[in-house]
Amino acid sequence: MCHFIVKLSHCKTKGVLNISIIKRSIIRIRASLRLIILLCIALFIIIGILAFFYKTAYIVTYNGEFIGYCESKSKLQEKINTYIENGNSDNQNIAYVQIDSMPKYELTFLKRNIQTNDNNIYNAVTSTGVTYYNYFAIQLNGEDKYFVSKYYEAEDIINKLKEKDSNNIDNIKIAERYNTELASFTSIDDCVNGLYEKKVVKKPTYSTTSSKATYVSSLGISFVEPAQGIITSRFGIRKRDNHKGIDVANSIGTPIRASAAGTVTYAQYNNGGYGYLVIISHGNGIQTYYAHNSKLYVSKGQTVSQGQVIAAMGSTGISTGSHCHWEIRVNGIAQNPQKYIYKGR
Repeated sequence: MCHFIVKLSHCKTKGVLNISIIKRSIIRIRASLRLIILLCIALFIIIGILAFFYKTAYIVTYNGEFIGYCESKSKLQEKINTYIENGNSDNQNIAYVQIDSMPKYELTFLKRNIQTNDNNIYNAVTSTGVTYYNYFAIQLNGEDKYFVSKYYEAEDIINKLKEKDSNNIDNIKIAERYNTELASFTSIDDCVNGLYEKKVVKKPTYSTTSSKATYVSSLGISFVEPAQGIITSRFGIRKRDNHKGIDVANSIGTPIRASAAGTVTYAQYNNGGYGYLVIISHGNGIQTYYAHNSKLYVSKGQTVSQGQVIAAMGSTGISTGSHCHWEIRVNGIAQNPQKYIYKGR
């Protein structure tokens, strides 16, 4: 009986101790909550003071130099991108505006009495741009004779000369032009009248072959154009990226040729965006790239000759249409392809 009473007394004491521990824990939690609340209040007060005296803005530098503060990075960059794509003019022949580098932005807190100067920054960046115009030349025997604004106008001229059975129709070609100055355009009828040549001999036989221009480069080797077609994108900074080559568009299956003799160092699908890619080494650190192909006709380690068909044009990888993306690299650094091929186009 005594043993039972002692045990009961021990349980009551233990229960009192447990309640005491719980109370102390609750007190500590309340104290911690009060401290957290006080810290939150202090933080809100600090934020409020900062918001009263300061505002968020961006420090803008261009080519390493400070050019001002802007209020909205996204709006300013979107405005610059629109200028690169369309220029400031409503001229329909503007192809793009070349700006060598983009401004850099750094988030900061700016005193409210300091004004942002988005327009001045925009003017400073766009003033360095070079406007390129796109139009088409009508060539006779490789010489530019007339210029028109749109490709369909050039096609109309060719078709009308074919209808008139002009004697020189085989020597009349269309060439795309990108220049910093806009040419003087000639009407379709004046072009036809100026180019038409009456036949004095029997109807000629039309050739289905086309010659390939050969360019002797400063690198010590000659290049031929890898594909026939229209240039749709050039080397340099674009709205979405820094383009490391030149794009020549034509239909899927158009032959892609080796621009110069060399050894194939890569011939397979590339997951980096090139799709089916061929890389040819020409020695002395010179390489040429042929990307977005639909088929490959060569393999790694194979020796190829200049003008040899190495692939078929396609639209594999990151691509918006059938074309040949051609790069030339010297010691791993991409060069402007139009220093070596497709000159004047």
